[in-house]
Amino acid sequence: MKIDTSDESVGGGALHGLTVLDLSRVLAGPYCAQMLGDHGARVIKVEPPEGDMTREWGATGEERISAYYAGLNRNKEHISIDLRSTEGQDLLLELLTDADVLIENFKAGTMDRWGMGPGVLLERFPRLVYCRVTGFGYHGPMGGLPGYDAVLQAFSGIMHMNGEADGGPVKVPMPVVDLTTGMLALSGVLLALHERSRSGCGQLVDLALLDSALSLLHPQAANYFLHGEEPRRIGTAHPNVAPYETFGGPENQLFVGGGNDRQFHALCEYLGDPGLADDPRFRTNAQRVNHRLELSSRVAELMTDIDLDEAAGSMLAHGIPASPVRPLPEVMEDPQVRHRRMVQDIGDYRVLGIPVKLARTPGAVVTPPRALGADTRRTLTDLGVPPARIEELVRNGVVHASETSSAASGDGTDA
Repeated sequence: MKIDTSDESVGGGALHGLTVLDLSRVLAGPYCAQMLGDHGARVIKVEPPEGDMTREWGATGEERISAYYAGLNRNKEHISIDLRSTEGQDLLLELLTDADVLIENFKAGTMDRWGMGPGVLLERFPRLVYCRVTGFGYHGPMGGLPGYDAVLQAFSGIMHMNGEADGGPVKVPMPVVDLTTGMLALSGVLLALHERSRSGCGQLVDLALLDSALSLLHPQAANYFLHGEEPRRIGTAHPNVAPYETFGGPENQLFVGGGNDRQFHALCEYLGDPGLADDPRFRTNAQRVNHRLELSSRVAELMTDIDLDEAAGSMLAHGIPASPVRPLPEVMEDPQVRHRRMVQDIGDYRVLGIPVKLARTPGAVVTPPRALGADTRRTLTDLGVPPARIEELVRNGVVHASETSSAASGDGTDA
């Protein structure tokens, strides 16, 4: 089924009429910009002549679009400008004339060196929302140092507390710090735009990967603040709830949770040992956490007689939180995932869908990620730059323009 591309869903997206300049690279900034584009904003991605480095992160074709790049750069116009040149900086200032949002994650000080830091731009364009993403922030003992997702997972303690009890630290396989920063950047941009509707003034939205990583430390940080206890690696278990972990063998595991007394009683009845819920060690969640190992051992013993493949659905029907631990291909073919339209095809690419569903002004997956500079000529023409001047800029290397037609696009469809 094709995604509705009527004016109501695409032209009338919640952010229709908003113009965003995405100068960012890699993940956090592009992810924020993509979400803005998903909901109707016009997003102009400005890449250097060599392109966003993630174009090369994985196998690519002639258009240099890796899977990594494709997952973060749909619903954008793709232009290429050398912002290191004076002429390129002048073009950016022209683009900013009608822009509402600027997103950048250059190394700290780069925009200031070009004479386009937030102080300068916000004075020249007082309605601009300037979103800046850095690793550790601009100031302080580590201000200006570069940040990377895995580095921040290690620095923030996420890696140290992740893993099995008898093993070493483990990195979360998804770039959770970068992704969280992108989501927080989106919320910050929307907060600033909402405030602008009252004051008429834009402002700086300042994101640091460090802050985002620390924001993920619940409930471990809260436990530490209250009790002074350092978190321990406990695998799939929960520090504050028991039972709340996986059971089974390496190749076939079932996650089961007993988040409250009712759920724990239901689990004990399902497993055929209702009296377990009345054991003095397990009557309350606090007691169950204190006797986690004994409880886990008993539940694992009872699980040996359970068909794990059948159990998850029936457990949910009995009000017990449960799910098989599933590989990614199985997840992507799941009927509920497809029903929620979280897998979509767009042109030659299969992408994740839009997680925020708005009833009256839904977002839409409309245009695929595109070749470097695919929209340079059209976007500059829209800006009022004469064709002869555009060709001169191309010849001089100030801008890069792909030879592919900028009119080509892909229709988003459900997979």
